[in-house]
Amino acid sequence: MKLFGHPMSTCTRKVLTLLDEKGAKADMVVVDLMKGEHKQPPHLARQPFGQIPAIEDGDLRLYESRAILRYLDETLPGPTLTPKDAKGRALMEQWISVETSNFTPHAMAILYQLFFGPMRGATPDQAKVAEASEKLSAATEVLDRQLARGPYVLGDAFTLADICYMPYVEYVTQTSAKDAILSHPNVAAWWGRVSERPSWRKATGKG
Repeated sequence: MKLFGHPMSTCTRKVLTLLDEKGAKADMVVVDLMKGEHKQPPHLARQPFGQIPAIEDGDLRLYESRAILRYLDETLPGPTLTPKDAKGRALMEQWISVETSNFTPHAMAILYQLFFGPMRGATPDQAKVAEASEKLSAATEVLDRQLARGPYVLGDAFTLADICYMPYVEYVTQTSAKDAILSHPNVAAWWGRVSERPSWRKATGKG
């Protein structure tokens, strides 16, 4: 199996974390974002929107990180990160949907201003940072109430839902907007736990 991505990419880090949780490996093919390789024909042939990551597994070509996570969790040996019962799966999908629609857009708005933009020489627009921080904090408060019920998003079990939030929390908490997340005590405690998982430390080059 080949994984086309970049070690700094939020979505690539999700897949790397899942692979390590499953005790599996993929051949990493680095797509150089700074050189624009993600917008060149070879990569567009495997990901028509010019994003990362993508995988090739036999005759399967698959993109979109959340779809990749579901596929790999179902097909690879090792501990499952998806609940086996319908209720648990539905709740997992609910919280992944919340991440996709209500959490990550605001986190990325912050990161474009405070993290990725400055890497390209752009000056942050603090008004946009403030607006996105307020919206992210509101979404994080909802997540905080859920995490009052247990150590992970679904309670006692670490699942794909946790992985989906982790890369965005990692980056936002390295910026001046970190309080939008860390001022919520249950989320802060959750982050302290999941950020020490060996799979995450390996995915982020810390372990």
